[in-house]
Amino acid sequence: MSFNTSSRQLPNTDGAPPRDEPAPEPLADGDAAPAKGAAASGEGEAAADPEIPASHATTPAAPTDGTPSLPAEAAPAGTPPETAPTEPKPPSGTGADTTPADAEDPAGAPAEASAEAAPAESRSETEEPVEVGAEAEDVPAGAEGRAEKGTGAPDPAVEGGDGGGEEPPSGATPVRGRWRGWRGRHPAAARTLASVTTVLAAALVLFALLMPSQSDRFRPAEFLRLPVEAIFGAALLIVLPRRPRTAVAALSGLCLGVLTVLNVLDVGFHEYLGRGFNVVLDWSLLGDAQAYLQDTFGKGGALGIAVLAVALVIAVLALMTASVVRLGNLVARNSGTATRTTLVLAVAWVVCASLGVQFTGVPIAAEHTALVVQDRAKRVRNTLRDEAEFGRIAKKDTFANTPPSQLLTDLRGKDMMITFIESYGRSAIEDPVMAPGVDATLTSENEKLTRAGFAARSGWLTSATYGGSSWLGHSTFLSGLWVSNQQRYRTVTAGDHLTLPGAFKKTGAWDTVGIMPGVQKAWPEQKFYGIDKLYDSRDLGYQGPKFSWSTMPDQYALAAFERLEHGRKHDKPLMSTIILTSSHQPWAPIPRTVPQDQIGDGSVYDAIEKAGKRPGDIITSSQKSKEEYGKSIQYSVTSLIDYLVRYGDKDTVLIFLGDHQPMARVSGDHASRDVPVSIVAKDPKVLDRIADWGWTDGLRPEHDAPVWKMSAFRDRFLTAYGSTPHP
Repeated sequence: MSFNTSSRQLPNTDGAPPRDEPAPEPLADGDAAPAKGAAASGEGEAAADPEIPASHATTPAAPTDGTPSLPAEAAPAGTPPETAPTEPKPPSGTGADTTPADAEDPAGAPAEASAEAAPAESRSETEEPVEVGAEAEDVPAGAEGRAEKGTGAPDPAVEGGDGGGEEPPSGATPVRGRWRGWRGRHPAAARTLASVTTVLAAALVLFALLMPSQSDRFRPAEFLRLPVEAIFGAALLIVLPRRPRTAVAALSGLCLGVLTVLNVLDVGFHEYLGRGFNVVLDWSLLGDAQAYLQDTFGKGGALGIAVLAVALVIAVLALMTASVVRLGNLVARNSGTATRTTLVLAVAWVVCASLGVQFTGVPIAAEHTALVVQDRAKRVRNTLRDEAEFGRIAKKDTFANTPPSQLLTDLRGKDMMITFIESYGRSAIEDPVMAPGVDATLTSENEKLTRAGFAARSGWLTSATYGGSSWLGHSTFLSGLWVSNQQRYRTVTAGDHLTLPGAFKKTGAWDTVGIMPGVQKAWPEQKFYGIDKLYDSRDLGYQGPKFSWSTMPDQYALAAFERLEHGRKHDKPLMSTIILTSSHQPWAPIPRTVPQDQIGDGSVYDAIEKAGKRPGDIITSSQKSKEEYGKSIQYSVTSLIDYLVRYGDKDTVLIFLGDHQPMARVSGDHASRDVPVSIVAKDPKVLDRIADWGWTDGLRPEHDAPVWKMSAFRDRFLTAYGSTPHP
């Protein structure tokens, strides 16, 4: 092995010829060493050795480290030619020949270097570079292999040349070399870092195996359990050979990472929608979530959150995979200790499971991940089964074949308004934080109605959704079908099931109108609902600011309805479906009521929006969110009753209700899905028709007032007002 580490050539003391070349013939008597000029010109070697063609003779490679080469005539006096400083000739086929012309010993490497330079694969990973003599330097990564092959060429990575040396492997070798060098220089720090990394990997895996799917269950006791999946996984990795073990560990880590992401989605869906994430149906809701974030935090904020979410998903998958692989390698290197530990933990798990051992009410023996996987599989099966079953249910309709003359006979001539108030739930009326303000508003607005000659009756409906997905509540109430997921919504809206607006339209006695300030694009459901004329956010003439997600204040939407439709002369009474959005989360900023004659095109709300609170001010605080939510409900109810008192008459009938409860951070964990519903009219005969419903007088339903499923309202309402069933 030869090392080009200095311009000074070490004398050749190795008399043994190289393996693959014959020993040089001694010079015959009278032969002379090559002339100095010939050696310098690269032709002396061919002259001295007739076996080497002149075309193969080369000039010695000049060092590139800046040290001048020692001329041949500078050798010590009396030095025989065979001991002159030499460079080895490369074996046949190794590349460019860089052997000096005056070299006679092809072995070229000093005995000291040959004795010390071992093959690369026999050296330990942390061995420091070999030194040769007093002037030797550290050998760069990969140099040993080139020297061992006998090329004698300078390392292009080190010398800066372009010789024929073997290229180091791309990418990994320099990084690995630097890591090994640092590890060799700092062994204690390296051991500490490795231990900390292993502990973090184990903690990450245990967290993923024990992670609850609801935020209210995150408590220390949940993470102090023995996961049976970890015990089985360790046992499997111990017995597997290296390659299968690595593959199984990587696949297991990836699956565990995916399960962790789904668990995080479960936490978010429980927080906002009161249910877990449906892997079949709910991916489409991520687009709605992005739109909500954009309306709440602006385009830049929404984009930043989306990028952060994607980065976190990738990081979770990568870290979980790397962690399981690392732990698999650890148990394989320490199979004896790992086997004993696994057996002890397995026995402990069986004992704890058999005896029902618990810590603060949480079982020590855990099989959480297995149960989560089973639950997800069950939900997928139920979703697929439900799709087919609901399709059959949607085709059946009690009033599908009822003649127009037998529909809604007791409401003929009445102006009907069905109005949804966003997120108006039972919690607004009964929660200790929100109830005082909301109840006071309901009381004062009911007194306002009474003074204007109106009366009201109120009860409870259980919504098909919670915290969001308002369209599921709307379609459930109007169709009389339990529309609890996106697939059911697509199924029902693609059919011709009779809706409440559709029933009014079918009679031919009403014009049907929709006021939808929350609709910001094409809405094909208009046909399904039986709405003749639709006004969405683009049609209402609003020129003011958005209030977070809400495109316009409720007071403005109602004023636009009066200006565009209700205030005009009609040949028929109106059946209007109105959706008010000012009480949509995040409840900041909230509009304020302005004098009716100042509403105009909505520009008056600019100053109100700027003076209001920002979503970031309240979104992380449950207390503040409750307070602002309560204020938004007060604003929406006040806007609606003010409109009715101002523009309603003896033929006006108003039905208003909430579409769902607000999210769990506001309504509370495990809150009901009940929403208030009220019917308001001046004509006493209208309320007499529902006297047997048991509803509470006024706008505030009593706590023990009847509770129906929201899907039951359509048939009860149609029956109460003169419709004859004809399935």
